[in-house]
Amino acid sequence: MPTYLHRLATATPRYTHSTEDTRDTLKSWAPDARTARLIHAVFNRSGIAQRHSVLPDFDPESEPRLYRPEGADQRRQPHTGARNAIYAEEASSLALTAAEQLFHDPEAPFQPAEITHLIFASCTGFTNPGPDLHLIDQLGLRTEVERYTLGFMGCYAAFPALRMAAQFAQADPHAVVLVVCLELSTLHLQLTDRPDDILGSSLFADGAAAALVSARTPHLGHPCFALRGFASRLLPATSSDMAWTIGHSGFNLVLSSYVPDAIATHLGELLQDILEDHGLDLTSIEHWAVHPGGRAILDRVSTSLQLSETALTASREVLKNYGNMSSPTVLFVLQRLLENPAVTKNEAPIVALAFGPGLTLETALLQPLSAPSTPVAS
Repeated sequence: MPTYLHRLATATPRYTHSTEDTRDTLKSWAPDARTARLIHAVFNRSGIAQRHSVLPDFDPESEPRLYRPEGADQRRQPHTGARNAIYAEEASSLALTAAEQLFHDPEAPFQPAEITHLIFASCTGFTNPGPDLHLIDQLGLRTEVERYTLGFMGCYAAFPALRMAAQFAQADPHAVVLVVCLELSTLHLQLTDRPDDILGSSLFADGAAAALVSARTPHLGHPCFALRGFASRLLPATSSDMAWTIGHSGFNLVLSSYVPDAIATHLGELLQDILEDHGLDLTSIEHWAVHPGGRAILDRVSTSLQLSETALTASREVLKNYGNMSSPTVLFVLQRLLENPAVTKNEAPIVALAFGPGLTLETALLQPLSAPSTPVAS
């Protein structure tokens, strides 16, 4: 039974910070001149123009909310409880901003009362009752809706969330699944001289995305995606190259410089598996939705797969304008592709990719549909 990603919506918090402002602010907090120079160099290579945050702290003219002064030109490291408290205050409203857009359109394919399952993914905070219960209450979902939380998976969490949603829809043709991915990554900046921490500070941002998945026939004339398949692979001997752990002063990132090479080395095998299952090869794919984990990753993927200069346009645009928001980021990329008439009119298959701790590679094969009137064979 074919399943469909009917709608996508995204949201970002109210504060927008340019890379220059964030760079210069963090330089002013640096413990020494060497660290300040490293911050300057890393930020300038990021490929990011701006990012969004629930915090005003990276605007030099704003009063900080979290990273408060400890001494002259330095900031103390907020403890984990203080960071998570802001997550508890901010996460629910941002998740709601993304999700409610799915139902505001007069041509929305479903109404909140039709939602049977809710899947919420996040790795940047924990609270219970949390955003999932807030969504049920504020959207007017039925109290018997089945809800699931995918916690601490990282940047690839949208894929297991969509895969789970598709499985629910395949098992029950009447199921309508709401998927919400939300991250407040800027709550976990680590103000140290470690290269991993500086790299993370240059990349990560806040955002949310929501999606509707069902096996019901899509509405005529509104673009959507047919979910044709998923594949996952855990790379051997790479568990120490990327990690996300809970510490006393927030969540701690490990991000090895080997990650782009490790992804590129194993990506071809994973893609071959999913493409051959559908009678396709790399030449069949014109548009890609690659999680923009960083400019180096996009460059390495493009080179290893010998992609055209335009194949990763949507991924690079999202990186430039939003940064790496962890789990919702690839949904921002898919939304751009879905809103591009040249992509949906073509109806050629799209490959989506994301990566995270493990190292884990996740991929999905989607077919954009511009004006579907009957189910598409999977």
